[in-house]
Amino acid sequence: MGNGLIEHIEHIQKEIGFSGSLMVKQKGKVLAQSGFSYANRSDEIKNEIATRYGIASGCKIFTAVAICRLVEEGKLSFDTKLKECLDIPFPKFDENITIHHLLTHTSGIPDYFDEETMTDYEELWIDRPMYHMRRLHDFLPLFQHAQMKYSPGEKFHYNNAGFIVLGLIIEKVSGLLFKDYVQKHVFEKAGMAYSGYFALDSLPEKTAIGYIEHEDGTWKTNMYSLPIQGGSDGGAFVTVGDMLKFWDALMNNVLLSESLTKTLLTPHVKEEADDFYGYGVWMKKKGDTILKYHVMGYDPGISFHSALYPEMDTQLAVCANISSGAYKIMNEIEKRLYK
Repeated sequence: MGNGLIEHIEHIQKEIGFSGSLMVKQKGKVLAQSGFSYANRSDEIKNEIATRYGIASGCKIFTAVAICRLVEEGKLSFDTKLKECLDIPFPKFDENITIHHLLTHTSGIPDYFDEETMTDYEELWIDRPMYHMRRLHDFLPLFQHAQMKYSPGEKFHYNNAGFIVLGLIIEKVSGLLFKDYVQKHVFEKAGMAYSGYFALDSLPEKTAIGYIEHEDGTWKTNMYSLPIQGGSDGGAFVTVGDMLKFWDALMNNVLLSESLTKTLLTPHVKEEADDFYGYGVWMKKKGDTILKYHVMGYDPGISFHSALYPEMDTQLAVCANISSGAYKIMNEIEKRLYK
């Protein structure tokens, strides 16, 4: 299947103008890996397997793992209330919000960017320039004094601010900056040597620049479209190989105990139909069987999907430095896998 899969991917890549890298593994064997188009268009530097990409919200699972580690160490519990572990005032927040609510997008707190109602991420930075957004605390003015949207536990509503709050909890409890905690306890433990929360104004070598394409065929970089420093709701950089190392480390209980890994991967809340959410991770079910665990991320100039298919012992990662395309590539790979 390997060669046929590669040829099919190359055909789809040309059809949609995909720019990025991908890797597919089954039973530890690489089925396909490749890079397409340019990491840097101005200098014509190509995307490679070793290229690092921003993955936007795809890194919420790293935040969830970090919280689970602190629970494992007895420093928190999933029932710990927000008011008990963070001394930042949230005057209009419900006092019954727990860490479980924050992890499952059921807290009901206001979001600073509601993906269901807002379409242009860049609008956030008109009054608050993106180059000031370097610490998690910098996001607080965007939602700290806003009204609750729902009661805790009432419903699933995807929420970026909830994961900013989780990052602040990690910093408070661990005494480390969020990015440093994840670097030490997630990336290093998983062997993700090329991953990190890099600032846009000091990117390391082999990092893809994100591109926003206009209808007339022109483009611009996403440099002024995103917070300059990623955090607990999104903004890490990974390679496709590192992302598959993460899945291996997670499933083999390298990052967490077997019990905490199972808790993270439990379908805690139903979104719709066969789609569920655990702690920082999506799941697709068929009856009682989980067909896949997956994470995704979209920002201007970024699209990302990564998944693990337990029954097929297969993993994939698709990173793109354009605003769409990763889903299409993943979907085409899945069609071949399920043949």
